[in-house]
Amino acid sequence: DLDTAQRKAAYNSDITYGTNNEFGFDYLRDNMGILPDEIVQRGLHYAIVDEVDSILIDEARTPLIISGPAEKSAEEYMRFAAIARQMKRGKGKSEGGDPDNPTGDYSVDEKAHTVVITEEGVSHAEKLANVGNLYEPENMHLVHYLMAAPKAKELYKRDREYIVSDQGEIVIVDEFTGRLMPGRRWSDGIHQAVEAKENVKIQRENQTLATITFQNYFRLFKKLGGMTGTAKTEEREFADIYKLDCVVAPTHRAMVREDLADIVFRTEEEKYRAIIDKIAELYEHGQPVLVGTRSIDKSEMLAERLRHRGIPCNVLNAKHHAREAEIVAQSGRYKQVTIATNMAGRGTDILLGGNPEFLAKGRVNGNVDDPEYPRFLEEFRKQCSEEQAKVREAGGLYIIGTERHDSRRIDDQLRGRSGRQGDPGASQFYLSMEDELMRLFGGPNIRNLMDKLGWEDGEPLEHRMISNAIERAQKRVENHHYEIRKQVLKYDDVMNEQRNTIYTQRQQALKKETLAEDIHQIFDDVVESIVILHLSPEIARHEWNFDELVQHLKNQFGVTIDATDIQDMETPEVIEHVRERVHEAYSARDGQIGAEQLRYIEKMILLQIVDEQWKDHLYTMDGIQEGIHLRGYAGKDPLVEYKIAARDAFNEMMASIKERVSMFLFRLEIEKPSELRHPEPPRTKELVYSAPDETGEAPPKPDARKAAPASAGKRPGRNDPCDCGSGLKYKKCHGAAE
Repeated sequence: DLDTAQRKAAYNSDITYGTNNEFGFDYLRDNMGILPDEIVQRGLHYAIVDEVDSILIDEARTPLIISGPAEKSAEEYMRFAAIARQMKRGKGKSEGGDPDNPTGDYSVDEKAHTVVITEEGVSHAEKLANVGNLYEPENMHLVHYLMAAPKAKELYKRDREYIVSDQGEIVIVDEFTGRLMPGRRWSDGIHQAVEAKENVKIQRENQTLATITFQNYFRLFKKLGGMTGTAKTEEREFADIYKLDCVVAPTHRAMVREDLADIVFRTEEEKYRAIIDKIAELYEHGQPVLVGTRSIDKSEMLAERLRHRGIPCNVLNAKHHAREAEIVAQSGRYKQVTIATNMAGRGTDILLGGNPEFLAKGRVNGNVDDPEYPRFLEEFRKQCSEEQAKVREAGGLYIIGTERHDSRRIDDQLRGRSGRQGDPGASQFYLSMEDELMRLFGGPNIRNLMDKLGWEDGEPLEHRMISNAIERAQKRVENHHYEIRKQVLKYDDVMNEQRNTIYTQRQQALKKETLAEDIHQIFDDVVESIVILHLSPEIARHEWNFDELVQHLKNQFGVTIDATDIQDMETPEVIEHVRERVHEAYSARDGQIGAEQLRYIEKMILLQIVDEQWKDHLYTMDGIQEGIHLRGYAGKDPLVEYKIAARDAFNEMMASIKERVSMFLFRLEIEKPSELRHPEPPRTKELVYSAPDETGEAPPKPDARKAAPASAGKRPGRNDPCDCGSGLKYKKCHGAAE
């Protein structure tokens, strides 16, 4: 693994080679950095993607995910639950209390579902927690627990909002139906706070920290291009999604491979018997064979049958992926039989007669500096040259497809293993009416065609008309899948726009020398929203509540406003008056903390709060997307409803960022300059990087409702989550061997 300095040096080169996974993860890490020095990518200018159809179409919707244990500590939830039990509830305005002189440690507004901690409550909590000042930089994370614990105590009642199950779990009660909702969890730490209140086991959560799909990552580049041998069938998708034209380049040498018509059988068993017979025939003639299958099971089954016939073979699937390049490179040797799944070595040339470099490396355990390597290389070059002549005479590499794929492109990729650079070769697909594609999309049309062609039971049917009919079925499947991908993209574009907005603002904040103007704009926005909340021009003036406004401003900024000074003003005048008072109060902080230190603190607090709120927003958006399709039953367009819900959630997040930043900056106290320190980023060893595996399978999405790995050093119980982080129970993961 390269360190930050090495990655930065690589990106500063004129041309940077790398894998799509690493480029994507570096982009996400850059948008999690706290310091400018942690940024490694220069900008997304021009990308040339090899095997472009694989990445931009097959894996387009695959998300790259950086996840980690949510940093909320079970011990802190327990500690603050105990503190909340000792804190006293005061009377809020709705209970006849005086907003200018609030009593108790906190007040509760059940109608608004909020709890407000008083200054007396903060002091009491600091004393109980044995903390000097909760709003010092090193204690900022504790405020989260202080806000959650009284909420859990006052607003979430047992047997009303939730029950405690026999297994000691907090199960939410649906407020509308009264039914239990197992598996659902409240966000913002409320669920853990309730667990702490009830003294049950607190589920430590895994949380998505950053995520992006390949589709959205590569669309960020100003210019995009790529190359592949199998893009023509997806020309429409490249044009619609990526605005890319598809140009076919002529081959360097004339293609002499013979692509034979498909052979169709009634049953799968008949098909596989015919395949084994064909392989045995080719093996006797010395012609190398590459057999393509759609699943690991089928590849293993074929290999077993061949071994029973005394035909040796190599198997290439997800179980043997480590030897992929070696197996594929030797697939062109004399009398070689290779069985492969979809992964069959894209980009690896199959040399007729074998690859002398691979064979020589095998003799020196991969060490090309071994003094014996040149001798072995020369020997294998001579051997492979002799084999190549025999293989050419036998007819070159023969491709057998055991089933048609949903996409013609995948079939073309298999065929394309043979006949490269003008080599001889042949390809043929063996199909049955029991194959998935034939059952689902071939239907009666192909059966009727076969009957017209005089198909007898037990006999194979080989005709170009059948191949054409199957290709038309594949086109229907491709169009069906494309329409699904296009629809999903409409949803993904909403999230992508939000991500671009938040990442752009974050990068700007990181690179600016000072955020003074931005911070003052945040204050102005928060002041305006608070004043309009209490003195809305849309309601009658006699309903305005100046006392609640004054109390709200004091809680938010620590600024005392005299209600009599503003009660004769109109809303815009009040906003301007309060803004001036807030700016005056904050300007005094330069003298208290020091201008240079305060500028640094502003940046650190803003970045930390943006990151925290963005993580919560990702969780919220997951919940919105999971249930949005149900609105279709009410006659509403789910996409429109999703855009509305996503916009509201994003605006709520932006408002929350501003409120938290302003509150922290006004309550922050640093007694000694030495107390100022860099925030601690998530530990790298705790982060989990999820990307497609060697089979191209998408990673499982981190679920913030699943328990995270058990703590190291303690052997998990049989039914506990496995500590490898898979999300499976221990008995079904690493405990299975026991």
